[in-house]
Amino acid sequence: MSSCTETSNFAGNATPSGNSTAPSAHCRSLIDRDKDVLWHPFSHHSLEPPRMAIRHGEGAWLVTEDGKQILDAVSSWWVNLHGHGNRYIAEAIAEQATRLEHCIFAGFTHEPAVTLSELVLEVLPSNQKKIFFSDNGSTAVEVGIKMAIQADVLRSGGVSRRKTVVALEGGYHGDTFGAMSVSGRGSFTAPFFDYLFDVKHISVPTPENLPEVCEHFEALCRDESVLAFIYEPLVQGAGGMNMYGAPELNRLLTIAKQHDVTLIADEVMTGFGRTGTLFASAQMETSPDIMCLSKGITGGFLPLGATTCTEDIYQAFENPDRQTFFFHGHSYAGNPLACAAGVASMQLLRGSTCTQQLENIAQSHKEAVTSLQDAPGLEHTRSLGTIFAVNLQTNQATNYQNPLRDRLYSFFLDRGLLIRPLGNVLYVMPPYCTTRAELARCYDAIREAGSHFLHA
Repeated sequence: MSSCTETSNFAGNATPSGNSTAPSAHCRSLIDRDKDVLWHPFSHHSLEPPRMAIRHGEGAWLVTEDGKQILDAVSSWWVNLHGHGNRYIAEAIAEQATRLEHCIFAGFTHEPAVTLSELVLEVLPSNQKKIFFSDNGSTAVEVGIKMAIQADVLRSGGVSRRKTVVALEGGYHGDTFGAMSVSGRGSFTAPFFDYLFDVKHISVPTPENLPEVCEHFEALCRDESVLAFIYEPLVQGAGGMNMYGAPELNRLLTIAKQHDVTLIADEVMTGFGRTGTLFASAQMETSPDIMCLSKGITGGFLPLGATTCTEDIYQAFENPDRQTFFFHGHSYAGNPLACAAGVASMQLLRGSTCTQQLENIAQSHKEAVTSLQDAPGLEHTRSLGTIFAVNLQTNQATNYQNPLRDRLYSFFLDRGLLIRPLGNVLYVMPPYCTTRAELARCYDAIREAGSHFLHA
């Protein structure tokens, strides 16, 4: 921290002449200053543990202002793929910044956007042909929903009787209104129930309930009012790291296509290597019509969303009437800096080093599942690709609002681990540079937590 006698900015340089920050501000801790001016996401004003000021990050680690090291076991909300401070991505952004930081994306294009689109489309299901850029996961989903709706309206000559969207119970697709509408009804959306459009929800398919779920879904599709089916393939993230099988999901996708229902795969979390393949949709026989991407797309460096679609969806908008173009756009769509970060991240992701790391993490998780499956206080241990999850046994319901959440969060921070529980659900989704030894620290702490909070 800077002294009261010498005003400094965050980089340690003398404050430039004309800077409006009062010298007295730098005599206070960053945490105190934060409390005065910031409103943090998914945080209660008075119930959260004290905030931590991060000075810098390196690899899988974050370093606080007072020098404490914290292992980032959740990839900072699932975005960081290659580690903090990755020089390859940082240098790509810096180089791009000297050429073009941003330009309007309506009527213009640039090399980073084109190259990133080419690289992403190369590894998506082969039916994906076009990319529409936005700026985060919620907007990627919002774009996907609007794209499906407007394409159907255009195909039907301006009036469509297809009004129903079907989604999985317990899903989470984002915080904008369309994304909230197709999410499960719960605490995240409760204040807005009266403002959301109606969506039909079906149970997540399992080997046990598959016949009933298929019958329900078939009945919904058969009345010809279903426009789209949106789903998080294989893992419902914020819903509690709920993992389900590709064969079961593929049955639903097959039914949907038999009734010409548009498939929207929300791969905001599952994309870019999280589930054992670069995209979870690769594990299904039936490919989606629309895919929603974000989070890992830039390696965690800059905000960027992308919605991809088939040629058929794209061609629905090919009409000489200007009133039929897609009515959606973002000021920072296709931002060159974000796209340059994405290009560098994709190059790293497809390299042999990262491929081996993905395999190492997946294998470590599988071994942890076996090691922890009978550990006291733990249940439903599971993994898929680079995602490991386990439920802490509790007398309360297993959900995001489980009161153990805050105690668990502090428990792990005290041990130098950023493991942000989903209620009583613990998970590890690390940057791909994370070592076996670092992962072992996470598993050991989770085992300790099981015993410490036994039957809490």
